[in-house]
Amino acid sequence: MAISARIQLITGDITKITADAIVNAANTSLLGGGGVDGAIHRAGGPAILEDCRKIVARQGGCKTGEAVITGAGKLNARHVIHTVGPVWNGGNKSEREKLENCYLNSLKLATENDCQTIAFPAISTGIYRFPKDEAARIAIRTVINYLKENNIPQKVIFVSFDPESENILDLELRQQFSEKI
Repeated sequence: MAISARIQLITGDITKITADAIVNAANTSLLGGGGVDGAIHRAGGPAILEDCRKIVARQGGCKTGEAVITGAGKLNARHVIHTVGPVWNGGNKSEREKLENCYLNSLKLATENDCQTIAFPAISTGIYRFPKDEAARIAIRTVINYLKENNIPQKVIFVSFDPESENILDLELRQQFSEKI
């Protein structure tokens, strides 16, 4: 199956997506928050928070760029992969590398847990202010490179909250594939 056939872009609510794993743009505490994080915790119910508390007790949270996995509670998924995106501070504090690590570490956890489908939000592009076009370039490039080397996941779904973000991802996806030819 071609790499491009393994990537899907949609506009919608990530908490309504059916996938083996849904990625949560979490904060370092793993105890819920606003935006995607709050929506996932609300929709998934208390089981996700309970799993996160166990992780916090074991390792003290999650660092920027890293990822951890929990159950998905009431979501239409088996797992939630929580990753902490970087706050944009002008691009001179390793923000790009940390964002790439968010996608890469989430994909690795998906593979390790036999997740055939994984759904990503636009990590760090909300209150963390990462420029959407640059975040899309990093996300698409990282996913394409990972899928070239790995059979799992079979499908990666980028879920945009608004049509503008989906259009930015679509443009980046087309550009990345045209550069490969």
